[in-house]
Amino acid sequence: MTPVPGPPGLHQALKDDLRFPLAWGTSPVRDFGQWRRAARAKVEELLVVPRQDGTPYAPEYAAGPDGDGYTRESVTLSLTDRTRVRGALLTPHGTGPFPAVLLLHDHGSRFDIGKEKCVRPWYDDARLASAEEWADRYFGGRFIGDELARRGHVVLCLDALGWGDRGPLAYEQQQALASNLYHLGSSLAGLHAREDQRAAAFLAGLDRVDSRRVAAAGFSMGGYRAWQTAALSDHVAAAVSVCWMTGLREMMVPGNNTLRGQSAFHMLHPGLARHLDIPDVASIAAPRPMLFFHGGRDALFPADGVRAAYRRLRDVWRSCGAGERLRLKTWPERGHVFDAGMQDEAWEWLESVTAGPA
Repeated sequence: MTPVPGPPGLHQALKDDLRFPLAWGTSPVRDFGQWRRAARAKVEELLVVPRQDGTPYAPEYAAGPDGDGYTRESVTLSLTDRTRVRGALLTPHGTGPFPAVLLLHDHGSRFDIGKEKCVRPWYDDARLASAEEWADRYFGGRFIGDELARRGHVVLCLDALGWGDRGPLAYEQQQALASNLYHLGSSLAGLHAREDQRAAAFLAGLDRVDSRRVAAAGFSMGGYRAWQTAALSDHVAAAVSVCWMTGLREMMVPGNNTLRGQSAFHMLHPGLARHLDIPDVASIAAPRPMLFFHGGRDALFPADGVRAAYRRLRDVWRSCGAGERLRLKTWPERGHVFDAGMQDEAWEWLESVTAGPA
């Protein structure tokens, strides 16, 4: 069991003090549109990292070999005025514009690969071996980006800071990285959020993409990033989040990985819990279509936390008259994975909610 640091009783007292006063239904704001704007503004404020709307992307492309029914490109672009990022861009053969998916990679304490966790690398044999091992472990042997491209989606997947071309971090360096950014008036989690927000806008602006049909999707930390991007970006029409949703109180318990620090800093916005719970932030995306999957044997997210979050999400979408747009499912026999059966169901759902005109 991981001990809870601090004076005895302090941890529980702080949890007991959580009221989430800006949550929908608790907030005095009764108009949902006004609530969304106010809640998003609070999250934006606590990201610390400024908006980057005026920063040119200045994309540079490099063609790769064709895949099975799609083209491959490397793309390098400026997501902030200080970060230039390389990613993989897949485009289906045929005449667009196409629906698109911003694919957000997981954490997994594996930093030598980032985008390669989702898109089969065609440019590095060493990374290919690592990526194939990762795909076998978590994705049923599939590269989910390549699968989405075969199904007719433009796919963009970029390295987050610390992974792939922007790393690799060592596990114990994560706290130092977060601390240095905090000391400099910035935030690791805030940087991730801003970069993902900008990546969604870049993808939506491509000529090959139908800007009305852009989704965000991810597994584990990528699932967190997917619903967060949907909450912060109007460019995202739908989201698929697998194995990252819980209530904060239920997550902050002895033995949970969050209490160890390190990986938690990638998803930690200081002060946010004084205002909103985790599902409250995701609810800023309502009433847009959202899918959340959870593995019943996933030790990282206790079942009571998932149930609490699902109840909260369901209440918000129903209050908007959009209960049918929210897909919540626990897979009892699954752990922390996104296997082939889960993928097939998720992508079929995504295609049903982002279908273009008949």
